[in-house]
Amino acid sequence: MLTAVAIAVDGLGFAAWLFLSSVGLTLIYGVMRILNIAHGGFYALGAYSAAWSVGLYVQTGSNVAFTYLLIPAAAIVVGVVAGLLIERGVLRFMYGRDEVLMVLVTYALFLILEDATKLIWGTESYVAFQPAYYLGTIDVFDIPYTVYKFLIIGVAVLCGLSLWLVLTHTRSGKLLLVVIEDREISSALGINVTLFFTVTFVIGATLGALGGAITAPEISVSPGIGAEVIVMAFAVIVIGGMGSVGGAMIGAVIVGLARAASVHIYPPAELFSIYLVMAAVLAVKPYGLFALAEGRKI
Repeated sequence: MLTAVAIAVDGLGFAAWLFLSSVGLTLIYGVMRILNIAHGGFYALGAYSAAWSVGLYVQTGSNVAFTYLLIPAAAIVVGVVAGLLIERGVLRFMYGRDEVLMVLVTYALFLILEDATKLIWGTESYVAFQPAYYLGTIDVFDIPYTVYKFLIIGVAVLCGLSLWLVLTHTRSGKLLLVVIEDREISSALGINVTLFFTVTFVIGATLGALGGAITAPEISVSPGIGAEVIVMAFAVIVIGGMGSVGGAMIGAVIVGLARAASVHIYPPAELFSIYLVMAAVLAVKPYGLFALAEGRKI
């Protein structure tokens, strides 16, 4: 019983982190058809900016409670700035090119962002444990968990519901769905496709930065975290179906529970279990569980 509870809680906590880290990636692909390798760089920027900001703030001796506003603020600032610079400065010149070329371009951007984080924050690790420590712990069937873990789960659910509401219940969201369906017809109907591309990329970059920022208090922020997360994020969106926000959520839950089960039952299979699940899903559904339908032009 305790093992089942531990797998469920740990799996959902890991799934929340995965969803926040990957939903921006699948959103960008769904709208722009870009496999954005640079997404890992946005995650690292968010983690570093949050850890650095929290560290500076805590040194002043002020109330730690304010850091819960500081963390998303840091993610929004770096996400918007980096997203605008990359989309307006580089990617807008590449639209319409081959998808393989776009992968190479975003990979180059990822390497640039990795070096940029080292130039700005150095190669030392940053630890911003105060926000997670401040909330204390809670016992679930006599198993102690940090309250901050459940806060991350709540933020992930809130982000998922917000995206669903925007896409299905707002005029802008419905226009975005039209752009996803057919860019050329959307442009002919007077929809500003370029603006939708820019806004989508900035939102996706900000979500990636938020994934890094909100997990910074639970990890040691060090060089290389961007490369680690982009591999996991791709596994999630491939399982759920590339371009599907709902698929990203389901994929994150599947991967999270699979990883937690392997950690508690057979730890050496932790990393292998994720790719075993991915292979099993793709064997049955080659385009993922909830892949968006591709229109075929005649």
